[in-house]
Amino acid sequence: MPSATYLSEQFASGLPYARYLPTGTEEQQRRWTQVYDAAHLTDAQRQLVGGFVREMKILIFSGIWCGDCVQQCPLICRIAEANAAKIDLRFVERLKENELAPELRINGGSRVPVVTFLSEDNEWCATAGDRTINRYRAIARAKLGPLCPTGIVAPDKDEVAATLGDWLNEVERVQLMLRLTPRLRQKYQD
Repeated sequence: MPSATYLSEQFASGLPYARYLPTGTEEQQRRWTQVYDAAHLTDAQRQLVGGFVREMKILIFSGIWCGDCVQQCPLICRIAEANAAKIDLRFVERLKENELAPELRINGGSRVPVVTFLSEDNEWCATAGDRTINRYRAIARAKLGPLCPTGIVAPDKDEVAATLGDWLNEVERVQLMLRLTPRLRQKYQD
């Protein structure tokens, strides 16, 4: 895993969703927006995320051009919005021609998105990516071939909900990790 210093520097240079999205072309922004508009947390999911008590940072190494990022990053944004006081979400662009740090490569490649979860004091907690299980299932069903999907068409509503659930499970898992870790429990006396 990359060092805490590297992750802290990347997080500091990362852009919030509202500033990241305009870095794309009009078409790229349209694709991201259609997925964002299709994604909605249920009342129970909003209540769950709203109950988070530990601050957490989510750093996404992304590609505004990447079909997998189009299909998933707006979902993570929806989760973060449900408790912006406790979830700080940032994006770092991975240019097509640039490689990710070796520690962030998935299956030997610079695949994005790579979602890195950090504690409030920049300790690494977890890394997830490039696709959730429900995203992989949808791709397998659709037989999209060896290349990542283009994101031209919004994903099926059921796929959006299932993939959103996958990401929510991962965010909740890290929140519970932060809530139960002895060093933070000692710090907050809880």
